[in-house]
Amino acid sequence: MNFFQRFQGVFFSPQPTLKRISEKPVWADALIFLLALIGLFSFLTAPYLQKDNLQIMKGNIKMQERLGEENFNRMIERLENPSPSMVIIQTFVIIPISFLVGLLFSSLIILVMGRFTSTEGKYIQVFSVLLHVNFIDKILGNALRLILIFMRKSAMQTTTSLALFFPRLEVTSSSYLILTQIDFFQLWLFGILGFGLSYIFKIELKKALVISYVFWLLKSLLYIVFGFIRLRYM
Repeated sequence: MNFFQRFQGVFFSPQPTLKRISEKPVWADALIFLLALIGLFSFLTAPYLQKDNLQIMKGNIKMQERLGEENFNRMIERLENPSPSMVIIQTFVIIPISFLVGLLFSSLIILVMGRFTSTEGKYIQVFSVLLHVNFIDKILGNALRLILIFMRKSAMQTTTSLALFFPRLEVTSSSYLILTQIDFFQLWLFGILGFGLSYIFKIELKKALVISYVFWLLKSLLYIVFGFIRLRYM
């Protein structure tokens, strides 16, 4: 299958598409495409995220007391006048590489989980399938998020999760943090991933969906824990 067939197949015919990918793992073109789009999305949303961070930090008395007035003022100055080169490095290098590292590690964890139910399956199969199902979140999901960010002029207050139905929640609240992990595109992604895992590990779809959504739950809990630590620091 060529790239376009795999791309549209993930959305419109996921079962046969992921079956073909699991039988003949391909990933180079899809990875380059995703990394480029993630970098572009990060670059386009960077000004809004910078404005949101600046607004939060300016009113953060606890942070000012912890850092001291001089260090706090320097941090605010950096937020107000970010270096163009640092913005480019952050958006086109650090963020895409972070996504790739997360993808590699996630594939390993999913493979280990699959080993509890089957002796079938290889790492490259899991990586390739997981990469392709990320089209759902990183392309379609980010496209919708980008539209919402442009409309609302804010990145932090834009979400495609359950938090969308609670507009009065503060983005720095624990409730908002938890609700943002229940993202509709993520739920769709891990549902489709179940098809691929069933072909890779040669197990029933129900078992594959359990593996997929248990991994999603563990990943969400990890993000929540780190989010709580960040909120406490702030």
